[in-house]
Amino acid sequence: MSNHHLSQVNIAKMLAPIDSPVMADFVKDLDRINAIADKSTGFVWRLKGDENNATALRVFEDDFLIINMSVWESKEALFNFTYASQHAGVMMRKKEWFHNMSDMHMCLWYTKEGHEPTPEEAKERLKYINEHGESPYAFSFKGQFTVEEALNYSPKN
Repeated sequence: MSNHHLSQVNIAKMLAPIDSPVMADFVKDLDRINAIADKSTGFVWRLKGDENNATALRVFEDDFLIINMSVWESKEALFNFTYASQHAGVMMRKKEWFHNMSDMHMCLWYTKEGHEPTPEEAKERLKYINEHGESPYAFSFKGQFTVEEALNYSPKN
């Protein structure tokens, strides 16, 4: 992927406050899962606050919406972490902690190597995929877009 990496955002709407018993197992697993990500092949960066995760960062007006952002060397590296590591077990339990969201709640996009995307960038990409569908600007794992296509794509307003 030459001098580009893959950025990802995933948002979730909690069923209860982060410090509630409902969320206890999720919170208990955060450090372990984040450590797996940090050591995964192809991992570059993740958004985190003072607690070494992003759960306390308020990016949305809704206090029950939490954000996860990271950067990976490739889509394959992110896919392997998401679906072929212990992270997959946590994903199988997401209905215990999070509401089902009708809008796209995750998207991927390419960024220049060394760039740490901001939550504002992520919100813009999520908005775009929800308004325009998948494109080289914002896509899911199903999207088969190349870096070159992303660089040559002009987003619709």
